[in-house]
Amino acid sequence: MKALAIGMSNIRRMLRERSNIFFVFIFPLALILLIGSQFGGGVKPAIGLYLADSGELATEISDAVESRESIDSRHFDTEAALITAVERGDVQAGLFLPADIDTATAASDVVELGFVSRLDGTGQQLQAIVGSAVADVMKPVGAAQFAVAESDSDFDAALDVARSVGGQAGGVEVTVTAVGEAIFPDTLGQFDLGASSQLVLFVFLTALAGSAALILTRQLGISSRMLSTPTSVRSIVLGESMGRFGVALVQGLYIVVMTLIIFGVNWGDPLASFLLLVAFSAVGAGAGVLMGSVFSNDQQAGGVGVVLSLGLAALGGCMLPLELFSPTMQTVAHFTPHAWALDGYAELVRRGGNTGDILLELGVLVGYATALFLLASWRLRIAITRP
Repeated sequence: MKALAIGMSNIRRMLRERSNIFFVFIFPLALILLIGSQFGGGVKPAIGLYLADSGELATEISDAVESRESIDSRHFDTEAALITAVERGDVQAGLFLPADIDTATAASDVVELGFVSRLDGTGQQLQAIVGSAVADVMKPVGAAQFAVAESDSDFDAALDVARSVGGQAGGVEVTVTAVGEAIFPDTLGQFDLGASSQLVLFVFLTALAGSAALILTRQLGISSRMLSTPTSVRSIVLGESMGRFGVALVQGLYIVVMTLIIFGVNWGDPLASFLLLVAFSAVGAGAGVLMGSVFSNDQQAGGVGVVLSLGLAALGGCMLPLELFSPTMQTVAHFTPHAWALDGYAELVRRGGNTGDILLELGVLVGYATALFLLASWRLRIAITRP
């Protein structure tokens, strides 16, 4: 009972700390919102349009591009503004429609349309989509030019005939199909990927940051006063460990519940997801107790804890999905508990797994937690009883 009381005291201390209102409760949700808005699913690539004039063909090409449901479009007033937008990533590609397109096509002159894109796969796909839109508009123009060349007829009249006949035929359709197994399924929600990675990051970060409270407990003589009462060293060590575990678990449960309510995040099988959170919270708690027993200065422990947390998070796949790592880096990443936790959530969220499918991940995390707690308990016992 004494150990439980010590653990609950640590949780209450965390909840009363005013700075935690932002860093523990607001900042994680804001970061998940930002990541989901920028990189989550459901966001269409954007293409910018610049029309040098408002001629009939330029307007038709612009309307054809805008009608493509797979992309969003934006108009720009100058060519320079569109190029700047592509460079900054505001749009993924840009289409430049020059002046006098109608006059040039009527004279059977070559018309050059400008296209710029970012150096990624999205730009290449947008080029194909824009090409199909331009082909749909220019197909009757080519037929009219051929008719004028062969029969010396009026271009406008030939164009009207070509459009009326061409409307009976199907247009050019471009379909982009992913071949092989997709890294991220289409059913993955906009915030699902970012939520699990930020959960792992903040649970571990909060647990390590809690080591400062453990150091203050020793510095202020609270541990010594507890020893002067009928409280065993074992109860103190167990209570402090339960406190760090409770803090990490509260942080994790808060993120899970709030992202489920606000963003509709899919966490997979509830029991399996909870067990995974408990196991990883234990890992973070063990690391936090170990740091709190090794360092004697809370500021030093806080700084090292932040650097260590962010470094392990980046290496373990919290900043960039593990699926995008090279095979060598994936092997290196699995020396961290973060990678195993993320593997477990990937199995639950993306592949619909259950507890039986993440037994390996749970076993590895429990092994990490056991090793850290054994080492931390031994070191904390020394730190508390040392004169």
